[in-house]
Amino acid sequence: MLQLRDIYKSYGPVRVLNGISLDFKEGEIMSIVGPSGAGKTTLLQIAGTLDRPDSGEVIFNGEDLLRLKDRKLSKFRNLQLGFIFQFHQLLPEFSALENVALPALISGEKRKRAFERARRWLEELGLGHRLNHKPSELSGGEKQRTAIARALINEPALVLADEPTGSLDSKNRDEIKTIITDLREKYRQSFVIVTHDREIADIADRKVLIEDGIIVTQNGEAIKGEEKAPMEEKEKETIDEKESTEEKEKKRVEDKESVVGIETKVEGIETKEEA
Repeated sequence: MLQLRDIYKSYGPVRVLNGISLDFKEGEIMSIVGPSGAGKTTLLQIAGTLDRPDSGEVIFNGEDLLRLKDRKLSKFRNLQLGFIFQFHQLLPEFSALENVALPALISGEKRKRAFERARRWLEELGLGHRLNHKPSELSGGEKQRTAIARALINEPALVLADEPTGSLDSKNRDEIKTIITDLREKYRQSFVIVTHDREIADIADRKVLIEDGIIVTQNGEAIKGEEKAPMEEKEKETIDEKESTEEKEKKRVEDKESVVGIETKVEGIETKEEA
């Protein structure tokens, strides 16, 4: 399905990813774990085409996505990928129903059909009674379930989740964990989850440990491959800068409208449900 090949990424003098190759499989839940600053979020952003590597390939069904023009890449991202972030990134002026329908509207779906599908997903995730509530009127768990519904509305090949339970209490964390496993069982939905949460990491079919920008283990087994060039002394001395750089980049990408498949400000779209 989706493949990363020999991915390198640096921010200034700080090398974040150091020649990573990884395959994402259909119907699989993968968790990516590791210490802060290891490169997990950067890897997820590159897999989601929200950022570009310095070198390497991002391949989907045999096509190198890095060769696509921006418009085609945006269309790919909207139709084939779903995104879930720690702080949901719902648009505050829209209701839950409107937020979920938005990626479908952007893809060209007719308004009535988009709202029907949005309603179905919200009802499936236990939010049928919250359709017309705005994010400020939802609990933390309800906001994240709305974000999951939004990620699923275009039936993506892969959902990328960055710390999806990081801002939730234990009850809501357990609900999200159950939702993810149920979606995989019912729809064979593929997930890649970056997390520090051991419990959600443990639901994965495959657990990938990243340290210092390389894959160290998969499902506890050491990865043997080409020896990567060692970090320069300057890089070793700036590990704190690396964490800070990655966190800033994570915030930048979360703020981009492209997390829901929108590349430009949407104007003039009436998102009210038709009778």
